Amino acid sequence: MQKPKLLDQVRDLARLQRKSRRTIEVYVYWIRQFIFFHNKRHPKDMGASEVGRFLSHLVSNKNVAASTQKQALCAIVFLYKQVMRLELGDISFLYCKRPPRLPEVLSRAEVWAVLDKLRAEWWLMAGLMYGCGLRLMECLRLRVGDIDFGRMTITVRGGKGDKDRILPLPKMLAAPLAAHVEMVGRLHARDIADGYGAVSLPGALAKKYPSAPWELRWQWVFPASQLSVDPDDGKRKRYHLHESALQKQIRNAGLRTGMTKRVTPHTLRHTFATHWLEDAEGAQDIVLPRLQRLLGHKKIETTMVYLHLITPAKVGSPLDNRPMVANL
Repeated sequence: MQKPKLLDQVRDLARLQRKSRRTIEVYVYWIRQFIFFHNKRHPKDMGASEVGRFLSHLVSNKNVAASTQKQALCAIVFLYKQVMRLELGDISFLYCKRPPRLPEVLSRAEVWAVLDKLRAEWWLMAGLMYGCGLRLMECLRLRVGDIDFGRMTITVRGGKGDKDRILPLPKMLAAPLAAHVEMVGRLHARDIADGYGAVSLPGALAKKYPSAPWELRWQWVFPASQLSVDPDDGKRKRYHLHESALQKQIRNAGLRTGMTKRVTPHTLRHTFATHWLEDAEGAQDIVLPRLQRLLGHKKIETTMVYLHLITPAKVGSPLDNRPMVANL
């Protein structure tokens, strides 16, 4: 039996380790970039020095951010240590020294100005990202069974770091979301009538529960308008909406408001965190861990950045406190 190609080995092992499809795509992308940078040499013929030159090239010539360089490093280390079982040793390279910047945050009026420019499912998705602090893909990967209207909660399953968390469902979104789920149910019934209706499941759930792919609870809350071929099994299924469609809708909504701020799905998440902190009551050592759990951050330091963005209502500028003095 012929041994799978190197990138196929990367995909197979990453799937076994339950890495997300997006992570697998990113790993394959950076490994391919690494190989092409060195004129298509096989990684087994290269080592730490070649890895270091590639990572330095990303900073000095491509001007990438620190997080992007780290992403490329993780992909290449995964290739050598996990797939090829080779030790790289010490890697010397030029680190990205650009300091992290504060994220863009909208005012409450600006949030509503953006939401007012959206309709139907786009309004719902933007509302969930601002109302719950969801990441882009966490929103798109919601399944019908993740929404509990009885307890008014949303469960994020397999979020960043493959972690689950439970979030409160905003009351304002409950009724329109319930109506949307009913529409999803009707669409799913039509797919089944047409001989389709199965959906991709995470891990080995499809083998453990053979009928689960056809159950409504596993269907995407925001399904695509067309069926597509699942690359894993070659069957026609209905996937969730593509992230680029939602990104475009929110970006265009921001432009139509006339504001100069750059509006993206992640802007809504940053704005949720900032506004939540402004409204929260209690000491920082109590409030910050709560926000950390809501956002799904691994480290509290990541959450602390929002302390620099809040605008406490009772704190202003001394310029606004003009004394009342007699005319001289």
